[in-house]
Amino acid sequence: MKKIRVVVIGGGIVGLATALQLQKKGFENIRLLEKEKAVGQHQSGNNSGVLHAGLYYKPGSSKARLAVRGIRLMKDFCVENAILHETCGKIVVATEPEEIPRLHALFERGNQNGLTGLRMLGAEAIREREPKARGLEAVLVPEEGIVDYPAVMRKMEAKIAEAGGTIHLASGVRKMTRVDRVWEIETASGHFSADFIVGCAGLQADRVSRMAGENPEAKIVPFRGEYFKLKKDREHLVRHLIYPVPDPRIPFLGVHFTRLAQGGVEAGPNAVLAFAREGYKKTDVNLRDLAESLSFPGLWRFIKKYPGTTFDELRRSLFKGVFCRSLQRLVPEVELSDLEPGGAGVRAQLMSREGELVQDFYLLDGPGSLHVLNAPSPAATASLAIGEEIAERVSQNLLRI
Repeated sequence: MKKIRVVVIGGGIVGLATALQLQKKGFENIRLLEKEKAVGQHQSGNNSGVLHAGLYYKPGSSKARLAVRGIRLMKDFCVENAILHETCGKIVVATEPEEIPRLHALFERGNQNGLTGLRMLGAEAIREREPKARGLEAVLVPEEGIVDYPAVMRKMEAKIAEAGGTIHLASGVRKMTRVDRVWEIETASGHFSADFIVGCAGLQADRVSRMAGENPEAKIVPFRGEYFKLKKDREHLVRHLIYPVPDPRIPFLGVHFTRLAQGGVEAGPNAVLAFAREGYKKTDVNLRDLAESLSFPGLWRFIKKYPGTTFDELRRSLFKGVFCRSLQRLVPEVELSDLEPGGAGVRAQLMSREGELVQDFYLLDGPGSLHVLNAPSPAATASLAIGEEIAERVSQNLLRI
């Protein structure tokens, strides 16, 4: 069969954006392999739909650089393709005096990262923007917004096909071997050959990289994030996006309020160990996934380092009242009866053997391959920028093959 130049493995938003950017780079006959019957069925299609501007991330990191560029590319893509989105802005609210120095540091970090229009708000200005929110001070991030990511992915899928690429659904990879610098790929739908493979497999990223002969020491540990939604008659409590000040001692951001592009207000998420990499319910269990997590020393070292966080997140998952009290720190008028069950997502989080969450995006180069091993939030926002970077690295790697 005709040799395919590049095969992308994974049909989430990063895989789709990568295929698009490879086509813009001049690669033809791109093939994208997706194991599900539709694209975007996991992380990309089960998130809160936020456009992140790059406020939180360490200056100089890939996350900071690619989020700042990525949000602009994503907004342009939405405008060009008439995709539902809104630049509604976000406030990050300090509710306790000890949070104020961290809030000011966040403001400085955002400026270093190149965000535009950042403003500090006092208590009165917070109330003007979000009348029901309460805080001592806040940072306004006017560039941030909301978007319909499933619509983004549908348009990406169509544009890949228009440019001559092919997306093969129900084509989970079963085996990969490299013979004479050519990859032979066995999938559920048939055989493919490629000079170069790009792994964008999200929750299965480490496994796909191992199938290609890599041996990363870090492992994907899945964390489920659960959401509530405000009942229709209580949506007026939140106008835009309301976030807490992150605590650098804690590995998770904390629950927050998010307006949705298609209507409604979401509250969450927490972060608890998922018993299945693709398990969106508490009762979902995959014995292989669970065994891999529980046998990984990094998970136990993580729990030992962060016992309080682990316990708090579990309590938020088990008890609606605990979840509600966390939300009341930002919007005191929210009551238990205002919350109805929302969705859930599973975050593909790379964890080191030392028990630390890998914070930055992480791309692993191999012989004739490149694997996106860590791409949690803000990867959806940054996907087109990540795809640009991957396309450039593929070009450079192919010159050396």
